[in-house]
Amino acid sequence: MRDNPITATVDFNAEGIQHGHLRLPYSRNDSAWGSIMIPICVIKNGTGPRALLTGGNHGDEYEGPIALTELAYELRAEDITGTVIIIPFMNQPAFAAGSRVSPLDDANMNRIFPGQPDGTPTQRIADYFHRTLLPMADIVLDFHSGGKTLDFLPFAASHVLDDKAQEDRCRAARDAFNAPFSTEMREIDALGMYDDAAETQGKTFVTTELGGGGTARPETLDIARKGLRNLLIHAGILDAEPEYGHTRMLTQPDDRCFHFADTAGLVAFRVTLGDTVAKGDILACVWDTHHLGCAPREVRAQMDGIVIARHHPGLMQAGDCLAVLAIEITG
Repeated sequence: MRDNPITATVDFNAEGIQHGHLRLPYSRNDSAWGSIMIPICVIKNGTGPRALLTGGNHGDEYEGPIALTELAYELRAEDITGTVIIIPFMNQPAFAAGSRVSPLDDANMNRIFPGQPDGTPTQRIADYFHRTLLPMADIVLDFHSGGKTLDFLPFAASHVLDDKAQEDRCRAARDAFNAPFSTEMREIDALGMYDDAAETQGKTFVTTELGGGGTARPETLDIARKGLRNLLIHAGILDAEPEYGHTRMLTQPDDRCFHFADTAGLVAFRVTLGDTVAKGDILACVWDTHHLGCAPREVRAQMDGIVIARHHPGLMQAGDCLAVLAIEITG
């Protein structure tokens, strides 16, 4: 396989703090020899665990980029043992456009791994992460939230894995993050995800969903900041006392957790985030916006559970995910 065209202006083996860029050549109409410049911070102090911290995998999700930008400004080399690699705007073109997918190739970075070194810009960025950055890391944190089209209860998540020792490591790191909810997460479509790429390489991987609606709220930013610090402490990189609060444990046993609209229209929710529902309860009614006098389509819960995600904003398209449930683990 050919080399990736991205070059780093930082030295991953150098001691101290470096602020630089991942530079991807990108010839375009307004710059024949232009580049996509992805900011990166590398902080190294001796030998020890190595953390890869990312946000902006989707460009309309903001808690991670804010918390990581603050960390790159505040963290000192003498505070850590090991290496911290901080990339707040992983999919920089999407982040700059405030969109879920890249405007350069209409590609969703979190569905395109392992990428291609000679592919579209998003594929090239994914390939660099897959073949260059992920192999450097022991622990990986990738921040997500709902973006412009979903809103979530704030949770940290890990996945069920075939390697149970790795699954235990990921679960312990997720719990150390200590979001208000800790979820054993099921993906609608795991093909090509960064999560899977990291887990396939044996990494301890944690992700989040910290709200949504295309903005970041003070309370979700506080969760991101605390969780980030706790995770670095858990990894043995930061020598400090973690800050722990109450967290509720959730699991998603099967695909009944996901509820989709089978028609377009105006959605009127009957439930909100955090509500407990029983199988058969009405989650929402979807009204026809082209004809009046028509009964709404009801979307009912397929299982007992807690509402952990809902569609945002108020108009649905057929096939949109309307709501997601999970089951609380007690005892």
